[in-house]
Amino acid sequence: MTESKQTAVVTGASRGFGRGIAAALVASGMKVVGIARDGQALEQVADELGAAFVPVTADATDEAVAQRVIHEFAPAVLVLNAGATPPLAPIHEQSWESFTRNWQTDTKHAFVWTGAALREPLTPGSVVIAMSSGAALNGSPLSGGYAGAKSAIRFIRTYAADESERAGLGIRFVALLPRLTPATGLGATAVAAYAARQGIDVDTYVAEMGPALTPEQVGKAVLELAGDPGSAAEYLVSGAGLRLIG
Repeated sequence: MTESKQTAVVTGASRGFGRGIAAALVASGMKVVGIARDGQALEQVADELGAAFVPVTADATDEAVAQRVIHEFAPAVLVLNAGATPPLAPIHEQSWESFTRNWQTDTKHAFVWTGAALREPLTPGSVVIAMSSGAALNGSPLSGGYAGAKSAIRFIRTYAADESERAGLGIRFVALLPRLTPATGLGATAVAAYAARQGIDVDTYVAEMGPALTPEQVGKAVLELAGDPGSAAEYLVSGAGLRLIG
């Protein structure tokens, strides 16, 4: 990337995929601004990644935070990764509050940051990578509204790409859909729950899933898409790599 495209912003950067994405972007030579609520975990990431990582402790669903960070740092790469851990229970054991948890975090934060990116706007040639989920394709019966929340992120990406084109902004919007994996805290809990639902042990369930997706692979995928101005709109990412959707 050119010198004018050396800053990235990653939401949900303190753990899991977000941490892997931040590490990959820093390794590529970029300055990375990491957003998360857990300041202590962010500082641990900063200790690991060095001065190129700028920790910002904040609620990623806060519209004022999105507007301020985008205005101050003018990122060339914006990765919308923040999300809540979904409650794991079948639908009849969910409350409306638990069912909508991911709508209030994952979807809301994607909506807030996407709007801020269009209104600022980001510079032509910038890219917004919205993290959805493989659950948006196949559902997630133990995760309440998680699959629907992640599906809505795909629609937000579509709407934003259309608005960017209509206004001639030159901002690229891409959705990345990671498959379920035991390699993150959230994924490991979900894998255990789905294994129990099927009446099999975790090792058997994981073996049937195929190669496990890692945060490092997700970081590599984000880096690849960020650097490809001719990328498509949506990709599934698994332990086997990137696969175009559609």
